[in-house]
Amino acid sequence: MTVRPLDLLDLPLLSRYRRDVLPLHSARLLTRGNPFGAMALLSYLNPRRYIYTAVATENGDSLMGQVILDGDETSAWLTFLAPKENTNNLTLSLLDHLATQAGDWGAFHLLAEVDENSPAFRSLRQVGFAMYAWQRVWKLPKMEKPNEGGSWREAEETDWPAVQALHGQIVPALIQPVDALPKQASGLVCRLEGNLQAYVAVNSGPAGVWIQPLIPPESGCGPDRLAGMPGWGSRPVYVCVRSYQAWLETVLEDLGAEAGPRQAVMVRRLAKTIKEPQAVSVMEKALVKAKPAAPVSRIESEK
Repeated sequence: MTVRPLDLLDLPLLSRYRRDVLPLHSARLLTRGNPFGAMALLSYLNPRRYIYTAVATENGDSLMGQVILDGDETSAWLTFLAPKENTNNLTLSLLDHLATQAGDWGAFHLLAEVDENSPAFRSLRQVGFAMYAWQRVWKLPKMEKPNEGGSWREAEETDWPAVQALHGQIVPALIQPVDALPKQASGLVCRLEGNLQAYVAVNSGPAGVWIQPLIPPESGCGPDRLAGMPGWGSRPVYVCVRSYQAWLETVLEDLGAEAGPRQAVMVRRLAKTIKEPQAVSVMEKALVKAKPAAPVSRIESEK
């Protein structure tokens, strides 16, 4: 078996596998469309994004996979495997190869989202991925009247301490390093009577708008007005509900939102903190031994 980077000779595979893709990054799929489509390929021109595609081959079979890392993030994503029918003995070596690439970029984690009944779920487990949450993606119904502002607005720097506090309250502590907030203010916030009640991260693309909510149950802000936000146009709006926000599913169902299949959100840790002992020179040891008694003790004794 060989695993190597994608090259020009593999371009025919792109058209051959276009309709046989296993997506592993839902936000990217729903905002940019098919990974082999023209809109998705334009994202390769973004200088702040690392994208690497590799191909595993053996006995005439091939399997393609891709990993991506945004320049300001510490977690990389598996974006797809193709074709789905070849996610078998080729998968393990390809996933290990992609994980090595993400680690070389400096990523701490490698993430993937997959249906729990997919054969790829088992393959991900075999190469060190662990499930840390489940999620379901809901498609909001179109609003008859657009949201002309309301209680939701763009996040500002002054909102960020309150957003960070909300993130700490809702996201379980063990997965906060993986499910982290952006370093700078982004997304939408909802304030009522001067208090921040809710936050949603926004990922927008030509194919749709993806929102990741942080909304406590007692909040007076809901997702019912998000589908009509100015600037989103007629693009579909998707709400990703993680297991620690499961109560939102009832609200979305009452709104008439369309539910997608349940997915496992998985992580493979790529880096560990290693405490290395610091070497102490012979001269430093000699100075420590020759150091006189601290004068503070003498001053205290004279008082």
